[in-house]
Amino acid sequence: MSINHTLMQRDLSVLWHPCTQMKDHEQLPIIPIKRGDGVWLEDFEGKRYLDAVSSWWVNLFGHANPRINARIKAQLDSLEHVILAGFTHEPIIELSERLVALTPEKLTRVFYADNGSSGIEVALKMSFHYWLNESERAGSKATKTKFVTLANSYHGETLAALAVGNVELYKKTYEPLLMTTFTAPSPDAYLAEPGESAESCALRAAAKMEKILAQRHEEICAVIVEPLVQCAGNMRMHHPLYLTKLRELCDRYDVHLIADEIAVGFGRTGTLFACEQARITPDFMCLSKGLTGGYLPLCAVLTTDKIYNAFYDDYASLRGFLHSHSYTGNPLACAAALATLDIFRDDNVIARNQKLIAKMQQATTHFRDHPQVADVRQTGMILAIEMVKDKRTREPYPWQERRGLRVYQHGLANGALLRPLGSVVYFMPPYVITEEQIDFLAQVAWDGIRAATRD
Repeated sequence: MSINHTLMQRDLSVLWHPCTQMKDHEQLPIIPIKRGDGVWLEDFEGKRYLDAVSSWWVNLFGHANPRINARIKAQLDSLEHVILAGFTHEPIIELSERLVALTPEKLTRVFYADNGSSGIEVALKMSFHYWLNESERAGSKATKTKFVTLANSYHGETLAALAVGNVELYKKTYEPLLMTTFTAPSPDAYLAEPGESAESCALRAAAKMEKILAQRHEEICAVIVEPLVQCAGNMRMHHPLYLTKLRELCDRYDVHLIADEIAVGFGRTGTLFACEQARITPDFMCLSKGLTGGYLPLCAVLTTDKIYNAFYDDYASLRGFLHSHSYTGNPLACAAALATLDIFRDDNVIARNQKLIAKMQQATTHFRDHPQVADVRQTGMILAIEMVKDKRTREPYPWQERRGLRVYQHGLANGALLRPLGSVVYFMPPYVITEEQIDFLAQVAWDGIRAATRD
């Protein structure tokens, strides 16, 4: 019996994997990974897989990156962890200073959480608590208790994060546990009317958002949005004009804007942060995933002095923000984040990625001619290919047919980790990928889509 098979059997006897129907593994193998090197993952039998999805979108500069490794090792010899209440440490101070300098203007305060979902919880609670504090100071009753989310959105899987997401299966399953939210139409350019531009589609969605805010703004704390790409929502993309209009609407109706840049931040959309492309500053910006280069869980929630000052008061006022995690601001995670920011600074990553962005586009242009591909869309280093049953009407494949799973299996058999979202095959690779490796991925994906749609 091979080492791979032995480890798989040991795994199945004790582990419960995330986002997985475990019964699938009666047929589908679990692949034990022995080591990582750059864009490659290697199993215990020496087979390699090109990590086209950056291991759930977190890995920016390759597995076992020597510069990130060295920074973590050096930190390990001095301080592994310390309570962040009443204490601090140099890595978190430096990281906070650098994030404030890099993010849009007016984001001057940084609050840390352990992961993306927890960071969303921070932003939601902070927004609600801000309005509560302001109403108490004014001697009025707090009325702002609700949030607006977009159709097809995803913000994580803790209860509050699920509530402000719009994944039907999650909502249906956990509905009794979730707070009530308002849902506005998505500016998703895939949903544009025939002949309608992405800009016009964005304006149409913004007009519908305005109706909600005009009618209900006195109840609304904040609007939460994934700038430019709804990643877990089948990598659907929208024009930056929507963000510009949304910032204007939030200002007009006095509600906060929460930018969930957990997946799209740190260069994924072609700029360091997606909000830059609309030239806006949100009231809250949530950053995670690529923040540590894919090494350790860490989330930073940035906000403004205006919001910070609403909590700054005498202890007796009891207006302090009520949120903490045992591992908040862990020094090892901060060290990984600092090494990641060093690479961005020293290697001119954003400019260098433009060549890779152009190569991804060039390598997948012919997918548009495939009879079962309705759309090939790209924002920066994120590219998605949507398979459909009928190209003319864009009728989707029934989800029960699991067409994306067929592409995934083909990819594994041919040395590529592709993990489609339903019938959407996508590339979100580490930035150390080469042009030749992009060609390899495109060929594997093309052959996988042909095999998945052959009938």
